[in-house]
Amino acid sequence: MEKKDSGRLLFEILHSDTRPPVFEQIKLVFFMSVPAIMAQIASVCMQYIDASMVGQLGADDSASIGLVSSSIWLLCSIGMAVNVGFTVLMAQKIGARKYVSARNLLKLAFLVCLAASLLLAGAGILVSDILPVWLGGNSEINRGASEYFLIFTSALPVLILNALSSGMLQSSGNMKLPSLLNMLMCLLDVVFNYLLIFPSREISFGGFSLVIPGCDLGIRGAALGTVAAEAVTFALMLFFLLFRTQQLRLRPEERFIFSSRLVRRAFKISLPVGFDHIAMCLAMVVSMMIVAPLGTVPIATHSFAITAESFCYMAGYGIAAAATTMVGQSIGARRSDLAVSFAWLVTGLGVSIMTAAGILMFIFAPLMMGLLSPVAEIRNLGAEVLRIEAFAEPLFGASIVAAGALRGAGDTFFPSLINFISMWFVRIPLSLLLASYYGFYGIWVAMCIELCIRGLLFLYRLKRGKWLKNI
Repeated sequence: MEKKDSGRLLFEILHSDTRPPVFEQIKLVFFMSVPAIMAQIASVCMQYIDASMVGQLGADDSASIGLVSSSIWLLCSIGMAVNVGFTVLMAQKIGARKYVSARNLLKLAFLVCLAASLLLAGAGILVSDILPVWLGGNSEINRGASEYFLIFTSALPVLILNALSSGMLQSSGNMKLPSLLNMLMCLLDVVFNYLLIFPSREISFGGFSLVIPGCDLGIRGAALGTVAAEAVTFALMLFFLLFRTQQLRLRPEERFIFSSRLVRRAFKISLPVGFDHIAMCLAMVVSMMIVAPLGTVPIATHSFAITAESFCYMAGYGIAAAATTMVGQSIGARRSDLAVSFAWLVTGLGVSIMTAAGILMFIFAPLMMGLLSPVAEIRNLGAEVLRIEAFAEPLFGASIVAAGALRGAGDTFFPSLINFISMWFVRIPLSLLLASYYGFYGIWVAMCIELCIRGLLFLYRLKRGKWLKNI
């Protein structure tokens, strides 16, 4: 089985006359999920190294990034939401073997997503100076936070189109290539950040000395390094997508046709996801506003602990990407039996992996925080809240992967509604209540409870089966 690429294997299963054995389906789930998981693990390693580099600059610089991180996620996630509608439609068209229409959809997606990303970048640039003040930051961290936010938002077109290119390759069934390129991006990010964050330094070993050049840009270097890595990866991703992918590579003889119907269909899928991302990110911003009055150490700890937790949940997002492709192509091929089977298999895999990761996080929480910050108070506080969060990881995994499977079927409204209700009617009220009694710990207890409730709601939605209406 390993001798064939994942896209070809999925195609053969979807268009065979008989239903494959469960064992063959499980092998395909692993074959498609592993590359995405590896890319996410590399991304987590990148975040660890980035955070560790910034952590060497001190608590104020760490807090500057932590203050605006949720706002950056908000703008990025709106652009990613626009991508979702087009990538879901692409998976369905590939599953239905409508390749000419798929190539036209690809051009349409780039046109629409470029326009959306430019609008988002403009909005971010306009608010970059005042945003840290709105978020309750103090004078020691506001300037750095503003500069970091400005650099990221200016590069939003590159970030969003890079994600679109990766999503389109995955929708075609090619999980390996975008995963490899994303791992390369992580490596480039570490190299660029090292060169841009720190000043030039001399390293001695074995009687030899070597001067490592550096720009000494601090947190500005952290932002610029990540943007540069994204730009290089985007160029490579675009090349393979447009010139090397069999189903989607450019054909000069094919004329581009603007289809308002396809745009409406894509936006019908994307709008709930966009609403979901906005609601979730605004909730994270509100959570940061609840944390901010507690002081610089809790702000920095909150940011580092979220980075540390990504060790668990980013693998879930990798599996979710495979789930969207597999269910989406099953919908396009009108194989409801395989859509249901794949949905449950990938969800089970996500729960299993995140359960194991949660156990490891509970055991190694002090070590994980120690890698991110040299400040003892931040390390100790972060380890304690990570151990609280470890109990939520299995059901958090269920919510992440089930959402990816439902998205492949075009079912985005109810998952978005579940996320909205759980964040705004469970996490935020509980955070306010528990923070008044238990301070910073109460915010993380509220997060743990909310994630468990969210996972149960997603499993219920998956079990009911109404998401199959798009067959």
